This record gives sequence, C-alpha cells and structure tokens, in this order.
Amino acid sequence: MTTKGAAMLASRLFALLTLLIGMVAVVPRPAVAEPVRVAEFLADCPFSHRLPDDPIVFPGLPGASHMHSFFGSRVTNAHTQLNDLLNGATNCNPAVDKSSYWVPTLYKDGAPVEPAIVTFYYLGEGVRDDIIARIQPLPLGLRIVAGNATATGPDHTTISRWSCLHAGHVGASKDFVTCPPGTMLESYLDFPQCWNGRDLDSADHKSHMAYPVAGACPSTHPVPVPKLRQVIRYPVSGDPSHFRLASGGGFTMHGDFFNAWPEAEMERRVRDCIRPIIKCGADGRPS
Repeated sequence: MTTKGAAMLASRLFALLTLLIGMVAVVPRPAVAEPVRVAEFLADCPFSHRLPDDPIVFPGLPGASHMHSFFGSRVTNAHTQLNDLLNGATNCNPAVDKSSYWVPTLYKDGAPVEPAIVTFYYLGEGVRDDIIARIQPLPLGLRIVAGNATATGPDHTTISRWSCLHAGHVGASKDFVTCPPGTMLESYLDFPQCWNGRDLDSADHKSHMAYPVAGACPSTHPVPVPKLRQVIRYPVSGDPSHFRLASGGGFTMHGDFFNAWPEAEMERRVRDCIRPIIKCGADGRPS
C-alpha cells in the first residue's frame, strides 16, 4: 500500500471511530428514580360490627349513640376499657394493632352499607422535617374524636372529604359526591397530630389534641405525634340523595379512635418509619 493510500485509510478509520464515539455519547442513560420520602406505616382494619354505642362519648351507656360501624377490635361496645381492647380479638392487619376505630354508619335508601376497604395510615406529613424527626409515639389509651357529628352544613368544622375511587375528575367535597358507575364512594379524615402531653382524653374529646399551624405544633400542644388518616371506601356510587350517615349529612362524617397499639410496637414504627421518613407497610417494615 502506498503512503497516500495508508493515509486515506487512517483518515477513514479515524472518522469512523469518531462517529462511533459520538453515537455512544448520545445514548441516554437510564433515569435514576429519586427515593420517595413518605413517613408512613398503616393498618388495614375491615368492618367488625355495628352498634348504637360510643365508649368515648357515651361510656357505659349502650344504645345512647347513633349507629356506628366499628373496625379493628371485635369487642368494642359502650363499656369498653383499654384492657378490654388489649385482651380482645382484632381483625386488623397487623394483628398487633388492638385499637378500635369507628364512624357513623352509612345508609343507602335506609339500608346500612359497610365499607369494602378500610385503611388507617399513620403519617409524619403536616409538619416540618425537623419536627418529624422528633415525633413521639401515640400514647397508649389515647382517645380522639375528629370531625363534627352535629354540623348543620359543610363549614370550617368539616374535616372530612368525600371523593370517588378511580374517578379523580369528580373532585373532593365536604359532602357526598356523585360517583360514576363502577367506582366507589370514599371518605378521607385526618386526625389532629399535636398532643398536650398530659391528657389521654378531654371533656369534648378534642381539646387535648390540636392541628399543626404553619408546619409546627402550637405551644399549647407541643408534642408531635403521628397523624392518623382514615380512608374508607364504600361499594356504592351514583346519586348522593340516596345516602345519609347515622349522624346526618355527609358533612357530619367523624371518626373515633381508641389507641391500643402495644407501646413497643408503636415506638418501633415511629422510630423506623416516621422519624427517618420511610414508607412502611402493615408490618412496620420499609415497603
């Protein structure tokens, strides 16, 4: 091969090598997903039983309340005390959650409708990260009522929201909504997450707790605890004029919580899931 031919070959090889390098350079690298930062653990607690009892608002008075649907503890009634829950059966997953949760029963055309899916989330959201890092376990025996059972219309006291599962275009409302066929009516309710650090209950079953303000707990309720969110899905849809709660309109939705998590289990979940902002499953392990 002549010197000129060798030079031309070298030039072509160099051009080909440059092209190949360029092609490699523009091959997109796979995206690295950012870790989802969610401080959460949960309990799935299906419907257990229905009674016109309320051991928080009307303790020791069976039949004194409007009808309630109970979840979790299978033994809850008007006479229930903490030891009854700790020693009784539960249908929660995880089974270590012996807590009792209850809400006013939903009716469609006068017939009771029980939820198809009931999940209770324990969350760190709602306060700043530095406050999440010092969240304390919910104290054993804590009792809370969230929402307004006596509301006469949707107003600032209406904490709950109604929406439709798999039909986000409907939007959320303080009252019942019209859900398309094939979807389910769902209710969301957030409990307060700031505790006064002293009382397991109060005369109105609310004053010992408070909601955060501007991402922090008020000085009157300085102890941050996990926020309980109840998510309840009912197998009904359509015209909301057919629906009512035992307490009245959809805007009267409220929730009652009687904490019976074993202290060590609650502490572990707060330590391993809430404070480090990790999403955990029902077993309290990263999901």
